[in-house]
Amino acid sequence: MSRRAGILASEAGWSDRRATGALPGQPRRLGINRNFQRCAEVSSAELVVVLGSDDRLLPDFVGRVRQVAERYPDAAFIHTGARIVDAAGRPGTSLVDRVKALTAPRVRGSARLGGERLAASLLRGNWMYFPSVAFRRDVLLRHGFRPGYDIVLDLDLYLRILRDGGDAVLLERPGIEYRRHPDSLSSARAGDGSRFAEERAFFAEAAAEFAALGWRRAARAARWHLTSRLHVLCKLPGLLASGDLGAARTMLRGALTAVHAGPRAASQLPTPPGPAKEFPVDDH
Repeated sequence: MSRRAGILASEAGWSDRRATGALPGQPRRLGINRNFQRCAEVSSAELVVVLGSDDRLLPDFVGRVRQVAERYPDAAFIHTGARIVDAAGRPGTSLVDRVKALTAPRVRGSARLGGERLAASLLRGNWMYFPSVAFRRDVLLRHGFRPGYDIVLDLDLYLRILRDGGDAVLLERPGIEYRRHPDSLSSARAGDGSRFAEERAFFAEAAAEFAALGWRRAARAARWHLTSRLHVLCKLPGLLASGDLGAARTMLRGALTAVHAGPRAASQLPTPPGPAKEFPVDDH
């Protein structure tokens, strides 16, 4: 593989000798956000993919991405999409993936999108699969991953790139196998409700920032964040069955109300993140 494309693992201990970047083993766990930031910092190729340790590239991924990058030299990132597999590697799907398929733009071959149109689409439902995205390294380093976000860190990154004038190339044919299983961070945090608390705070901030920018469709999509709220409603039967009435009540209240732009100054755009720092993480 040439230095035009690099692949880094998002968990220490995984490496690919063919990749031009590899994440050095960590003496301590960084947590998902700072781990992703470290991947960006140690990358060296022009195109960078942060691949989960349980996902898998399809054989033609690198070649296709390089060809598309040459065809669209000014695009900030390329989204290839994903083929869904279960924990055992068998083809599968889930309600989340079916909703992603319904909310994603229809693409034949490839399409270039950006600005408010793409931002509003992603805020209605984040249909992108992060491990299938190849970023221009300079764009990834300029924006980075903001500390404090673990679930929406990918959506936050896409939106900041779009606000800065970047755009994306979307490909019709999947480039990776994305493993969907109940032990993932997003699945675990959906069960205890913390995922939705993070999402709600993020959408309130995004609504204020896009309103200040004059992107009214994007601001409205952030205020309503319909797919996130529907996801909450899908989790309620399980909480009720387990007897966790307090969590169910809190999640229901959040699902039934749209967020409003908070008092934070919308013109106060986020600053680039600093270098990844180590901190202890509970293995359990």
